[in-house]
Amino acid sequence: MKLVIITGPQAVGKMTVGHELEKITDLKLFHNHMTIELVVSLFDYETPEAQKLIKLFRDEIFKTFASSDKYGLVFTIICNFDDPAEWKRVKEISNFFSSENAEVCLVELEADTEVRIERNKTEHRLVHKPSKRDVEWSESNLLNSVENHRLNSKEGEIEEENYLRINNTKLGPEAVASAIKERFNL
Repeated sequence: MKLVIITGPQAVGKMTVGHELEKITDLKLFHNHMTIELVVSLFDYETPEAQKLIKLFRDEIFKTFASSDKYGLVFTIICNFDDPAEWKRVKEISNFFSSENAEVCLVELEADTEVRIERNKTEHRLVHKPSKRDVEWSESNLLNSVENHRLNSKEGEIEEENYLRINNTKLGPEAVASAIKERFNL
């Protein structure tokens, strides 16, 4: 079994690349907004209740999938590298799979802010992420995160063997998915 975790800042293309990987491999996509959208229909995202439920749903899905006979999973997540708890969470997710002898592959996407602002408005993103349909708010949130959070690692900071960093500013999702497939023999 394989687990491909795709990390990177908002609107970098994590979900879109995940959809392309799903098309060219036997991996299934579980993007972060699949649980977020469910829970934010009931609780504001920042509330303890929402965070508890999002983690609970994800963990149960990870445990169940990792012990199944499926080929593998793509999961997308944002990681604030200034907050050690967020990298610890990435490791926890990895451990659900590695404890079942699955191969864990980590992909980090990065792109210029201007490109991400444009991607923030794409139909594909808005169809799959209803909470992002207030584009003015979403863009403000994206720009705020650029100023206040480090959502890409520093060069050499991630020391995982199965790690790939891609600047996809000028690459389409198909090319990125192909590069990931090739690098990790998916």
